[in-house]
Amino acid sequence: MSLFKKIFSREKKETLDKGLEKSKNDFFSKLGKAVAGKSKVDDEVLDDLEDVLVSSDVGVGTTVKIINRIEERVARDRFLGTEELNRILREEIAALLAETNSGEATDFYVPADKKPYVIMVVGVNGVGKTTTIGKLAYQFKKAGKKVVLGAADTFRAAAIDQLQVWADRVDVPIVKQQMGSDPASVAFDSVQSAVKQDADVVIIDTAGRLHNKVNLMNELSKVKRVTQKVVENSPHEVLLVLDGSTGQNAFEQAKQFTAATEVTSLAVTKLDGTAKGGVVIGISDQFQIPVKYIGVGEGIEDLQVFNKYEFVDSFFK
Repeated sequence: MSLFKKIFSREKKETLDKGLEKSKNDFFSKLGKAVAGKSKVDDEVLDDLEDVLVSSDVGVGTTVKIINRIEERVARDRFLGTEELNRILREEIAALLAETNSGEATDFYVPADKKPYVIMVVGVNGVGKTTTIGKLAYQFKKAGKKVVLGAADTFRAAAIDQLQVWADRVDVPIVKQQMGSDPASVAFDSVQSAVKQDADVVIIDTAGRLHNKVNLMNELSKVKRVTQKVVENSPHEVLLVLDGSTGQNAFEQAKQFTAATEVTSLAVTKLDGTAKGGVVIGISDQFQIPVKYIGVGEGIEDLQVFNKYEFVDSFFK
C-alpha cells in the first residue's frame, strides 16, 4: 500500500519495532486464536476481532469505527479470507488515523515564527512527565535549538530536583524557585529568561494533581495568563503526557485534563514495557488531539515523534 513508505531511519525504525513488540505479540496472539480454523471473514470473526481490539486497549469508540470499515470491505468482497485480515486491519487503521491531522511528523521541530516557542507540559505524577521534558530538551538541542526549562511543578520538591538532573544532563539552563512557590511566578520568570537569552524553546513543567480539578484548572489558567504577559499568544502548545501502560486509565486522564485546560498535543510514554500499545490508536482517534510523541524505551533517544504510518507498520508487520 502506498501509505507505507520508509520514513524513519533504520535505527529509529528498529527502536520503534522493539518498543511495540509486546503490544504486537499480544495482539497477534489474540487475533490468531480468534481466526483459528476459520477461512473467511464472517460475522463471528468480526465479533471476535472486536473483542481483540477492545482488549488491546484500542477503545470501544475506535474499535466500532474499525469494525464498520472492515464490514464495508467484506460487503464489497464476500470471499475475503482470514489470511488477508492483517493487511486489511493495517490499511483501515492507517486510513482512520489519516483522517486526523496528527502523526505526519518525521522529526522534532518548532515553528520558526514563534520565538521563544512556549510549551506547557501537563500530566499526573508518575506518567513520565519530567523524563519526557528532559528528552524533548535533548532532541531540540540536538536539532540546534536553544532551550530553557521552567520548574513550575512547585508542589513536589522531587519534581524540581528531577528537572534539575535533566537540565544538567542535557546541559540547558533551568529556571526554578523553592518548593511551594507560586507556579505562575516560575512560569513568568522562565519565559522572561528565555526571551533575554534569545532561546528558541521554553518547556514549562506544571503540577500533576487531579484530585481537585477546580484548583488545577485555576492554576493552569494562571500559568497561561502570565506567560502571555511576556510572549503574546503563549503557551503555543499544551502537551499532555500519558502513561501508555495504564491502558484505559490513560483515556480517563485525557478526559480529565482536556476538561481542565485546552490540551493541544499528546505524548504517550512507556509503550515498550506494555502490551497496551493500542491505546495510541484509540486516543489519537477519540480525542482528535494530535499524538505528537511516543516513548518506546528508557534511553535518551527513545522518545520519538509519532508518525502514524511508521507506527501502524511496526504494529502490524
